[in-house]
Amino acid sequence: MESSDTAIDRELGGRIKALRGRMHLTIDQLAAASGVSRAMISRIERGESSATAQLLARLAGGLGVSLSTLFATAQPAASPLARRAEQPLWRDPATGYLRRSVSPATANGILDLVEVELPAGALIPFEPQATPFDQLVWLQSGSLTMTVDGETFPLQPGDCLHMRLDKLVMFHNPGDGPAHYCVMLCPSRQVSR
Repeated sequence: MESSDTAIDRELGGRIKALRGRMHLTIDQLAAASGVSRAMISRIERGESSATAQLLARLAGGLGVSLSTLFATAQPAASPLARRAEQPLWRDPATGYLRRSVSPATANGILDLVEVELPAGALIPFEPQATPFDQLVWLQSGSLTMTVDGETFPLQPGDCLHMRLDKLVMFHNPGDGPAHYCVMLCPSRQVSR
């Protein structure tokens, strides 16, 4: 019987391959656009490798889509309701970061809403993305220190930070317990910031 992690890896790989195909990109072209090796992309597309959050963000950037797009499930008759039990979950194999895609399929990129649990001590850097997305991070509980293009923002529960994804962004949980936060991601309306 296939484990849920293996099934998720296969689904993610299939989505990446399908997106690449729709965009008429070769593996070499995606490798050049994302900075991810051709061999790694091939292993991910075949479901043979568990990609980290950083690697998936780089692939999403190379495809010109949000990270949430990689987790969106194809649904023939999309519902405007996304029940919690049906929301896709994914765990980063490197950090233990747990990501829940909350947005219903009918939102279709208008706004991607993601719930995250970041383990104590975890540090996740995301490289600048060429895709024009704005991101809001709203801390629900725990400790979270955000660094955006070298500027550090210690967040307390209830704080919300806005950023564009065209700069280096680092998520760090300096606390003793998990940090719970929501990420809201939408296409940017501004050319530069």
